[in-house]
Amino acid sequence: MFSYKKAKNVLALTAALSVLCSQSVFAATLELDLEETIQRALLTNPSVKIAEYNRKAAKADYSAAKGARGISISLSHESGRGGYADNHILRDAAGRILSNDKQIGNTHSNSITASLPIFTGGELQGQIGQAKANYRSMLSAEEQAYNEMKETATTGYFNMLNATNMKALRQESVDRLQAHLDNVIAQYNVGIVARADVLRSEVELANAQQNYITASNEYDVAEATLNNIIGTPLGTTLLLKDRLQYEPYENDMAYCLAYSEQHRPELKQAEYAIDSAEAALVVARSGHMPKVYANASNNWGGNGSDWPGDDDENWSVGVTASMNVFDSGVTWSKIHAAQENLAKAKESQRQIKDNVELEVRTDYLNLREAEKRITTTQVAVASAEEDYHIAVVRYQAGVGTNIDVMDAQEALTQAKTNYYQALYNYNTSKAALNTSMGVGVPVPEPRTFPEPVEDTAAQAADAQSAGTDAAAQTENAASDSEQAPANTADAEQPAAENAASTSTAAENGNTAAAEQTAE
Repeated sequence: MFSYKKAKNVLALTAALSVLCSQSVFAATLELDLEETIQRALLTNPSVKIAEYNRKAAKADYSAAKGARGISISLSHESGRGGYADNHILRDAAGRILSNDKQIGNTHSNSITASLPIFTGGELQGQIGQAKANYRSMLSAEEQAYNEMKETATTGYFNMLNATNMKALRQESVDRLQAHLDNVIAQYNVGIVARADVLRSEVELANAQQNYITASNEYDVAEATLNNIIGTPLGTTLLLKDRLQYEPYENDMAYCLAYSEQHRPELKQAEYAIDSAEAALVVARSGHMPKVYANASNNWGGNGSDWPGDDDENWSVGVTASMNVFDSGVTWSKIHAAQENLAKAKESQRQIKDNVELEVRTDYLNLREAEKRITTTQVAVASAEEDYHIAVVRYQAGVGTNIDVMDAQEALTQAKTNYYQALYNYNTSKAALNTSMGVGVPVPEPRTFPEPVEDTAAQAADAQSAGTDAAAQTENAASDSEQAPANTADAEQPAAENAASTSTAAENGNTAAAEQTAE
């Protein structure tokens, strides 16, 4: 029969072999602080690059629209050779043959034409207005992409910090339950406690080990996700320099709402959408207006073997005017469509304003809620730690029960979990609030970041250590000892109480915004 003790030993051996295998997979390491994480994401993430390309394309379209107001010049040339394939018989009025040639030769023609719009009924002005509004919208969209990417990078960084804290906490639980199991086994061996206490302690330890495995996997996923955000190989081992910590937020909700009204990129985009719709209406109405162009042309060409030919030459200078008289209602339909699009843009602006206010209020309230929970959970952690120590002492003295220790251990783990979660929620809510307010981030200067370092020597040492642990666990699995094997996993980083500060969002100083102001 496969005993519970053997199952635990097999589990420990499997974990050790996993450590050995992982050494060959995750070869590179990279140290990161929050600021560098944000900078890497801003410079490498595809979503930011896409927004940048959209802005550049819109700027080119705007330049093209403005250029349509100037003179346009076109040049054309045509050369050919032809005639009659058969003899061309030329006769006079009496029918006498005058010539009998094939009449094959070369022809050349050239022309140069210049045109200048004088009056287009608002068509060109409307097209320029549309292009300008679209360009400004792309500027704001780029600003939004930078702000959102900063939040994404910050949240990814905090996710990994929180996963680190939870992994360390689950390791603490395993260590506490292992120490308690050792004590229970010692008392059972001298006949002080019942076998049931040993079995219950073993079950709780196994559950804690399972929770640690889950926490370890969540840490690995958070690490891979952060690697994806900053554009490094997904297998890179990240060493984070910062820690989650509490820093008071001084601004009130009224300030946050007022700030968002002035800086939120989506609100600027909504204004530019209205400008674009108004310009489109001008273009549509120009369909009923006359179009006047000044033009000049020169044409020359010739027959024979010379190129380009200058036998015949003519020129012209004048004004061309045209006007749509009847088009079966096409122009009126375009005007009605443009009017509806303008109304839709104004309604969208109102909707966006409401959504922005809701986002700011929600993020602010979440921030304050997490802030309150940080205080209460800190008190709960202190009480739970004291309760756990009392339960352990009472059990060792023979006046407490094993259940008391198990309950106190679970309460302590839950209290610390609540504290870490409140700390995480506070910091991520602050990052979300900065984004919903439109707090900008300076566009980073192009730079080269350090590449992940492959520390083969350290990996070899780790692999050797892991192999030693695996061998020891195998030996323990072969023994008949009642003691559960020690967990081989190490805590990745210390608890979040000793955390460093998160970065404060700066005002947007990007060059795109400067271009927008210039326009």
